[in-house]
Amino acid sequence: MWKGRFQQETSGLVQRYGESISFDWRLYKYDIMGSQAQAEALAWAGIITEAERQAIAGGLEEIEGEIEAGTFRWQVALEDVHMNIEKALTEKIGAPGAKLHTGRSRNDQVALDLRMYCRAEGAEVIRLMRGLQGALVELAGRWPGVVMPGYTHLQRGQPVLFGHHLLAYVEMLERDVGRVRDAVGRLNVMPLGSGALAGSTIVLDRERVAERLGFAGVTHNSMDAVSDRDFAVELGAALALCGTHLSRLSEDVILWVTAEFGFATLSDAHTTGSSLMPQKKNPDVAELTRGKTGRLYGNLMSLLTVLKGLPLTYNRDLQEDKEPLFDSFDTLKLALEVYAEMMLGLRVNQQAVAAAVADPFLLATDLADYLVLRGLPFREAHEVIGKLTALALAEGVAFPDIPLEVYRGLCPLFGEDVYAVLTLEQAMAARRATGAPSPNNVARELASWERRLAAEAKPPKAAAP
Repeated sequence: MWKGRFQQETSGLVQRYGESISFDWRLYKYDIMGSQAQAEALAWAGIITEAERQAIAGGLEEIEGEIEAGTFRWQVALEDVHMNIEKALTEKIGAPGAKLHTGRSRNDQVALDLRMYCRAEGAEVIRLMRGLQGALVELAGRWPGVVMPGYTHLQRGQPVLFGHHLLAYVEMLERDVGRVRDAVGRLNVMPLGSGALAGSTIVLDRERVAERLGFAGVTHNSMDAVSDRDFAVELGAALALCGTHLSRLSEDVILWVTAEFGFATLSDAHTTGSSLMPQKKNPDVAELTRGKTGRLYGNLMSLLTVLKGLPLTYNRDLQEDKEPLFDSFDTLKLALEVYAEMMLGLRVNQQAVAAAVADPFLLATDLADYLVLRGLPFREAHEVIGKLTALALAEGVAFPDIPLEVYRGLCPLFGEDVYAVLTLEQAMAARRATGAPSPNNVARELASWERRLAAEAKPPKAAAP
């Protein structure tokens, strides 16, 4: 493509070092879509004839079919997906193929392809996030009355419903959906027509092309348009943060399935055994997800590092944006899909959970609240219940078994109704403020999420004619 300027063939080593076709071939669908739109723009401008546009369209369709059939021959010497397709097109249809690149650079071409790829992959990631949300909501609905210990510092703190615990991750995923959706919204402007960096003297109807390709508008600075990869970083960050949430869920699952906790069991289909110890059942999916989060972080740092020292405009460093971005999408999509399947196979061991949540100290805060509602300042109530806890531990007795006179000896505000506070049913029912885990609250939240997810899963209604 630059034979007019150079007198020597490019070194084979340089070709190997500089090629991107080994990974950017996956942009072929978007490259062909962009080229179809480019041909239409050239025809609208009278630069090519309608017959030439049709020849280009037909040739590109043939090439797309060959790629999808696995018969297309990618050539490393042609460097990238753009030149491979253009060369094949010119070989198929002759001169019209050589006209296609008029007013276009590989710089705005790759910026277009990558935005279209991110737009499509972003939609797919959101679909899979919704799938995991749906799995968590369904799982919570299967175990509506299960109360488990909630933890801080990995120490038992207060009782919560199992469904409330799962809904915490549904909320995290909802923020992940929002971040990806916002990023896709920001990237949905078309860079095609920016040329190498300064547009072109061959003026095409960019707004019409943008509408043709489903973009909300066009970029307004050609230099920024060809060198901008903010959208890749933003998506990389959103994917990495979703990985953080999956890793936290993984840690919960890994703890739940240990013999020490014993709160849950994973299906055989989503666990592995040991090559040496025949009794083992390992939560490999959760562990792999926890580990793969590091890849998502690394990919994000790679993207940031590529960009940090680049002057305007396009620099070949930007070729290094694709592999980390591709890997992040691939890694997270598979993690979301397998996680949804795994969670639907999880079973709660109700006996073990009930034994853990029977720990009376989980209701220590409820006792402090009892005193507060009778007029004692919270810090004083906190001290009283701290002394009560120390006494219970020293005597080896649970709160419900401590005589009323002992309670009153610590604080005269205790009455006979104190024992009603020490039932799990009362403790859960009392947690009725918005966002708290009372059974009624959790049931409403689950029903709300079921409606929201079902509504989003429905295809949009067709517009009226």
